[in-house]
Amino acid sequence: MMQPAVQRFETDHGARVYRIPMEVFPGFGGFAHLVMADGFRALVDCGSGLDASNEGLERGLSSVREAYGEDAGWQRLTHVLITHGHIDHFGGLSYVRSRTDAPVGVHELDRRVLTRYEERLRLVTHRLRGFLVEAGVGEEQQAAVLEVYRVHKQLFSSVPVDLTYEAEGMRLGPLTFTHVPGHCPGQVVMQIDDLLLSGDHVLSDISPHQSPESLSDNTGLGHYLESLDRIRPLAPSVRWTLGGHQDPVRDLTARLDAIRSVHHDRLKAVLELLDEPRTVSEIASRLFPGVRGYNVLLALEETGAHVEYLAQRAQIGCENLEATDGGCPVPLRFVRADATAPS
Repeated sequence: MMQPAVQRFETDHGARVYRIPMEVFPGFGGFAHLVMADGFRALVDCGSGLDASNEGLERGLSSVREAYGEDAGWQRLTHVLITHGHIDHFGGLSYVRSRTDAPVGVHELDRRVLTRYEERLRLVTHRLRGFLVEAGVGEEQQAAVLEVYRVHKQLFSSVPVDLTYEAEGMRLGPLTFTHVPGHCPGQVVMQIDDLLLSGDHVLSDISPHQSPESLSDNTGLGHYLESLDRIRPLAPSVRWTLGGHQDPVRDLTARLDAIRSVHHDRLKAVLELLDEPRTVSEIASRLFPGVRGYNVLLALEETGAHVEYLAQRAQIGCENLEATDGGCPVPLRFVRADATAPS
């Protein structure tokens, strides 16, 4: 996979932000960002920890030193800051910690993802198994989905965290943090002058993946849409928005509108499909036909988040509620609220 060159951005107050490309998973790219302002040198996100990702970090820091003349060695870092607790953003921490003593920071709600990683992986796997049953996924496909979910995650182990953004008053050096749960419980965006580091909260060409809050507190589509509104007041002061994937965003307000429109259209499509009872799996196969591999899980979770959002707002109901009387997870069929009476 060909990697683009490191890009340099300068804020309206002279801080420099370097965008470091990595192949975080085979065929899937991402970015770390190096923020430099006076004596502040923070690496924001650090890739997946796979060899190609670590090599991308090394190449990027070398390029910042050699092409831009910056003092950007590992031991010169003052902080390592994680935008959110997804492994393509924090999985490289063990590698990074072997090269720098810089303190590691994360939002309080994602701290346990890093410090109690093995525990959380087992708990989420347990919840995911129940979700797949309720979604109507067959046993053979359940096993395949759970295997692909765990494949890269088993390579990481817990690491210590030195600070949380709340304990720092949501400010650190030149950075200001805004908590934007939804895509991840502890997702933050970081603003420095007229530049916003958005992690996965805002991306240029896709709406970031959503999963139902039944899998993890402070996720879910409702939280995500509220968080889009939370950063809307920042937009007039933001010239560049740099996400953890894809291209920089020049017009933040327009991008927020476009993402909200994607979810509005998807909710409408789900409602139209629920003129007759369907499981989450049946809905997902119509919204995202032909997906394979890890994308099967993403399609199920994305659909589950939208079904959950509609159910929370009483726009749909469970058609086979009596099937839950046994106490074990069972496939659930949903239908529009005006097509069934509550029981």
